[in-house]
Amino acid sequence: MQTSISTLKRHKHFAPLIKKHGKPALDWGRPGLNNPFRSLLRSIIYQQVSGAAAASILKKFVALFGGKKFPKPAEVLKTRNAKLRSAGLSPQKIKYVKDLAKKFSDGTIRPRSLSKMNNDEVIEHLVKVKGIGVWTAHMFLIFTLNRPDILPTGDLGIQKGFQIMYGLKKLPSPEQMEKLAKPWRKHASYASWYLWRVADEAKVKNTPKRK
Repeated sequence: MQTSISTLKRHKHFAPLIKKHGKPALDWGRPGLNNPFRSLLRSIIYQQVSGAAAASILKKFVALFGGKKFPKPAEVLKTRNAKLRSAGLSPQKIKYVKDLAKKFSDGTIRPRSLSKMNNDEVIEHLVKVKGIGVWTAHMFLIFTLNRPDILPTGDLGIQKGFQIMYGLKKLPSPEQMEKLAKPWRKHASYASWYLWRVADEAKVKNTPKRK
């Protein structure tokens, strides 16, 4: 991390952000994120719902299996859909969760091989699962496999961060972001954390105050 931070400090846009926010808090090493099945299932649950709602659903989901240990793929496969719905999972997400569990169980997804794959291979491997796209694969590469060079150009927060940081008139294309990122591309995961901070601050700043 230190090498990446030192590199970003030499960039005029990142230097003040590093001074303000300190080192990136990417949650690397957080319990559970080194478990590929748990990490991906968590990502599916968190899709298109608020963080608070997703956290509640995840807690109820784990409670279905005793609440002490995260369930294994085989356990999820055996669980009736009605029981999964009781935790707050939508019918679509139940399909995604079951497909994830099936592909882990039948060997379509090989968790022990993921760390040996390059970034593109990981993405190609994971998008075989229903409900997992490139964005989810990028988050997995950053937060589970701890890859330092991931630039999730499909993320709206990243796009907004680029727009604000570089004074762009509109949200940039993936190609434009890649071009702007060339000076720090090898450290893109860390840079992304700061881009998210820029987008978050803009969101707070532009939120109307209640009278």
